[in-house]
Amino acid sequence: MATLSFVNLIPIFLVFILYFLGMPIVYALFGSTFFYFYFINNGVQPWTILQKVMNSTQSFSMLAIPFFVMSGSVMNFGGIADKMMDFCECVTGHMKGGLAQVNVLLSMLMGGCSGSANADCAMQSKMLVPEMEKRGYSKAFAAAITASSSAATPVIPPGVNLIVYSLIAQASLGRIFAAGYVPGIMMSISMMIVVSIIAHKRNYPTTRDKFPPMKTVLKQAFISFWGLFFPFGIIIGMRFGLFTPAEGGAFAVLYCFVIGKFVYKKLSFKKHFIPILLDTIAGTSSVVLIMVSASTFGNYMSYINLPKIVASSITSLTSNKYVFLMLVNVVLLVMGMFLEGGAALMIATPLLLPVAQSLGVDTIHFGLVCIVNIMIGGITPPFGSMMFTTCGITGCPISKFIKEVWPFIVCLFIVLLLITFIPVLVTVVPDLIYGLINGSISM
Repeated sequence: MATLSFVNLIPIFLVFILYFLGMPIVYALFGSTFFYFYFINNGVQPWTILQKVMNSTQSFSMLAIPFFVMSGSVMNFGGIADKMMDFCECVTGHMKGGLAQVNVLLSMLMGGCSGSANADCAMQSKMLVPEMEKRGYSKAFAAAITASSSAATPVIPPGVNLIVYSLIAQASLGRIFAAGYVPGIMMSISMMIVVSIIAHKRNYPTTRDKFPPMKTVLKQAFISFWGLFFPFGIIIGMRFGLFTPAEGGAFAVLYCFVIGKFVYKKLSFKKHFIPILLDTIAGTSSVVLIMVSASTFGNYMSYINLPKIVASSITSLTSNKYVFLMLVNVVLLVMGMFLEGGAALMIATPLLLPVAQSLGVDTIHFGLVCIVNIMIGGITPPFGSMMFTTCGITGCPISKFIKEVWPFIVCLFIVLLLITFIPVLVTVVPDLIYGLINGSISM
C-alpha cells in the first residue's frame, strides 16, 4: 500500500493550524495549497493553480446557487416566510412548548426558503428566541432548539448543500432534492418529540388552548400555500423537464417576486431590492468561495494521490459497506465539529465517494448520509458553526447551550443511524418520482 511522507501532509496540518488561529477556512485552504506548490513541490506552477481556480467556477449548474439564495431572501422580505410561520403556529401552537414546536416546523419548511443552516439559524435567533424568552423559555433552551432545528434546513430541498453535493458527485440534482424529504422530515419529527418531552417536564406554555378547527387550519394552509408549495414545485418542474436546476433557480426568484409583490403585497422593489441583492451577494460569495477553495485543496490531494491511498486503506480494513458507512459517520462528525459544512462536504466527498461506489453504496444515499452527518457536527462542540451563530446572536453562554443541546444531538444521531442502515429511507422518494434504477429500488 502506498504511503505519504510527512512533508506531503504538511498542508493538511496547516489548514487546521490556520483555522484554529482564527483564519477563515477559505483562506486556510487557499494558503495551504499555495504553500505546498510554492515551497514544497514546485512541479506545478502557481499560475496553473490559479487557472484551475477560475475553471472551477465555470459551471452553468453553479448558477443554481445564487438563484436559490436570492429566492430565499425574496421570501423573507416578501412576507412568504411570515405566512409559513403563521401556518406552523396554527398546527403546533396547541402542543406543550408550542413556540418551540413552531421553531422546529418552521426550520423544516424553511428548507425551501433559505436553503442554509446558518441563514435559518440567524433568522430564527432574531425572530423566535426573544419571543420564546418572553413566554417563559430559558435562553439556553431557545438557543439550543433554534440551532438544532436549523440542522434540518439544508437537508430539505432546495438546500444549498444538496446542490453542492450534486455538483461534486455529478449526480442528478432532482434525485438528490427528492431524497432529502424523508431524512429532513425524520429529523424534524425526532426533535419535536424531544421538545414535547422537555416541555411537559418543565411545563412550558402553549400558544393556543386547543387544536384549531379544521376550517381554520385549511384557511391558513390556503393563505400559506404559495410558500408551502415552493419546494415541491421546483422538483416537479425538474422531473418533467420544464427547466434545468439553474433555470429552476431563476424561476424560483421570479415566482417569489410575483408572490411577494402581487399576492402578499409585502415586497417593495424600491425598498427591498438593494437588501435582497446584498443578501444574495453575501450568501453566494460565502458558498462559492468555499467551493472554489475546497476544489483547489482537492487538486493538492489529487496531486499527492491521497484519494487512492485513503480508498486502499479503507478497503483493506473492511469490504462491508455498512462498516464503511459507520467509519464515514465518525470521520464526518469530527470534521463537522471543526469545519463549516460546505467545506467539510467539499473535502470529504472526493476522498470517500469513490470508495463508497466501489463498495456498492448508492451515490444519493451516501450524499444524504454525509450531509445529515455534517449538519449534526454543526451543532456539536467545540466549534459547531450553528452553535456559534446562535450563541453569538442570542448572547447565550456556550456552556449553558451545551447542557441544553445534547438531547437534540442524540435524537439526530438516531436518525442518522436509521438512514445509514436503511437506505430505502433515502432512496424511496427519488425512486418513486424518477423511476427505479435497473428496475429495482437502489439499496
